[in-house]
Amino acid sequence: MSAVLDSSSDKRKRTATAGAPDRPTAAAAHAVANAAAASFAALTAKLDYLDPADVEQVRQAYRFADEAHLGQLRASGEPYITHPIAVAAQCAEWKLDAQALMAALLHDAIEDCGVTKPELIERFGVQVAELVDGLTKLDKLQFDTREENQAESFRKMLLAMARDVRVILIKLADRTHNMRTLEDMPRAKWSRISSETLDIYAPIAHRLGLNQTYRELQELAFRYLMPWRHQVLSKAVAKARNRRRDLIQKVQREVEQAFDAAGIRIGLAGREKTLYSIYCKMDDKHLSFAQVTDIYGFRVIVPSVIECYTALGVLHQLYKPVPGRFKDHIAIPKVNGYQSLHTTLVGPSGVNVEFQVRTEAMHVVAESGVAAHWLYKASTGEHDGSADRLGTKWLQSLLDIQHETRDAAEFWDHVKIDLFPDAVYVFTPRSQIMALPRGATVVDFAYAIHSDIGDRTVAAKINGEQVPLRTELNNGDVVEVVTASVAAPNPAWLGFVRTGRARSKIRHQLKGLAQAESRDLGEKLLTQALRAEGFQRLPAADADNQVLWDKLLRFTGNRTRDELLTDLGLGKRIASIVAKRLVNLLAETGGKRDALLITRERFTAHENVSQGAVTLDGSENASVQYATCCRPVPGDRILGYLGRGEGLVVHTDDCGVARRLQHKDAERFIGVEWAEETVRPFETLLLVTVVNGKSVLARVASALASAEADITHVDMGDERGQEACDLRFVVAVRDRAHLDAAMRTLRRTPAVIQVRRPRPGK
Repeated sequence: MSAVLDSSSDKRKRTATAGAPDRPTAAAAHAVANAAAASFAALTAKLDYLDPADVEQVRQAYRFADEAHLGQLRASGEPYITHPIAVAAQCAEWKLDAQALMAALLHDAIEDCGVTKPELIERFGVQVAELVDGLTKLDKLQFDTREENQAESFRKMLLAMARDVRVILIKLADRTHNMRTLEDMPRAKWSRISSETLDIYAPIAHRLGLNQTYRELQELAFRYLMPWRHQVLSKAVAKARNRRRDLIQKVQREVEQAFDAAGIRIGLAGREKTLYSIYCKMDDKHLSFAQVTDIYGFRVIVPSVIECYTALGVLHQLYKPVPGRFKDHIAIPKVNGYQSLHTTLVGPSGVNVEFQVRTEAMHVVAESGVAAHWLYKASTGEHDGSADRLGTKWLQSLLDIQHETRDAAEFWDHVKIDLFPDAVYVFTPRSQIMALPRGATVVDFAYAIHSDIGDRTVAAKINGEQVPLRTELNNGDVVEVVTASVAAPNPAWLGFVRTGRARSKIRHQLKGLAQAESRDLGEKLLTQALRAEGFQRLPAADADNQVLWDKLLRFTGNRTRDELLTDLGLGKRIASIVAKRLVNLLAETGGKRDALLITRERFTAHENVSQGAVTLDGSENASVQYATCCRPVPGDRILGYLGRGEGLVVHTDDCGVARRLQHKDAERFIGVEWAEETVRPFETLLLVTVVNGKSVLARVASALASAEADITHVDMGDERGQEACDLRFVVAVRDRAHLDAAMRTLRRTPAVIQVRRPRPGK
């Protein structure tokens, strides 16, 4: 097999040169260039940091990939193997290990060549095969939409990345080379690929600290997504560069002289703002190109951290700093591990010049982020472990989100939220620094500390002052969270949280609470239905009754007892039918009905329903809904409808909607009754007909307030030209007596003609 593989590159060379005339032509030269780019020699020079044994392993992977891709061409007409080689070369610049380079060479083998994962495991080992599998899309699976396919592919890639960060490094190298050669692709694909790069891959590169790759991906995507704007800006920057060349040289000269005088050895390099960042600044702040003053900057590299701050003093003595433009990312690093001092100074001729001051180690991390782990290892033979931790917090959060989110589109929605590059830095009461995305709220902060704290949050203080939970955090805020053991997440939080972690934890907890409530309701319904059949209580969920429950679950099609009870609570199954089956099973094991219990239950049961009554006190959450068509309040005669998958829906017994449902689905109605004391107010609708005039709404609202009825919604309609109009109020009252008192107060109010509760279907 190896002999065959060895011959593949030679075969390509012979094919490329066969039949060439003695005098070289452009086509022949192009063929020679292709052959050179497709050979392992194109990669060899970059592998000098690997052991000879590792280089040989990489060579074997190249031979396998070369054979697998033989005959395949890229859109440019080049042999396909040139792409895996370019991807591996980029990974080699990051000094990734041999396994990553092998995976880079083989990354399209499963997807495009029909090579199987077991084949790769046998040939190159489990780790290389896992890396390649993590990079492989899910094209073989069937999805309803392209977006669903893409979301599932990204989920697979990101979870593989959370287990092994080399997956995303190879993927970023792959996307970078694809963007460099995008011009060869059909123009119709430019927009989609460039948008995907800007929205997903560039932010991931930034999140992991690969700033050089981040900037290149942004620039390339900008060039193909907005070619005209890119061209205009490129020309404008070139003109400005020529105009300010003397100025930049003067600044460089003066800075070098100042540091020579201070006796500090530095490395000084110019830095130009990328075209995409200039465009974003112009777009966000509505500036013209002439108003963007910080196009140019300098990077100052010094030997130690102490000298970073000394260098800052030298710069501030040389030029005046711009107030509010200093950032210390050494004391407070960015979430991706980036460290530097940033300051903007007023240079010669009043031009603003930005300076970044950092050490050599900081510079490696700033440019290569997570990849700095391998760079350190290659250059020093050891590392302090700090590079290992770059990005790991975010990668771990991916696994946490996945644990609570099974839907691929929802998972990807959470992850995209966390890809914002900007961050705010806040403090816990114990002075621990927390980094959160810009726009994060107190609830995001609570979940960032611990999910239990987030779930039980009831109030918060920022800098010692009480604030609402939706308050956005600012740099330097000291945040204190107040918790209560009985508290639970509020669904309204999903409307303002910014981090994927908080959003997924809230959704997971709400689903769990809804399921627990539905299970309790289902148990109550089945117990009541069983009482109507003459059995006092449900069989216990123990070993003695395991066979009985297994038979019942086979009948209902549920996997567990809890799942059956949840389905009953959600209305997916009818308690009376399940109870009858359970009675038969109990009879088979010798169980006997209680005739007295049957008589008592039938005597007290509601005449129009199939099961006994459920007591309601308002403490129910997701498992019980109060119908918005009739809006029942304590004191109304009510009945319950077990909607399919909706849980228990409570209607007034004279509601037209409920009557129509009862006519079609009588077996789904159960008896419900109010508890003697309820724990919260209930909303209902009032229709108030008034004489049009000034301050009428204020007088009606005042009357409701004096009756202690809270107004939660008001609709005035559009009846301005008429003498009378209808006002619709949704009010919260304790019970029917409280509602009647509020209605009497309204009737005594001047300008009120009529007050009533509208009834649907009547």
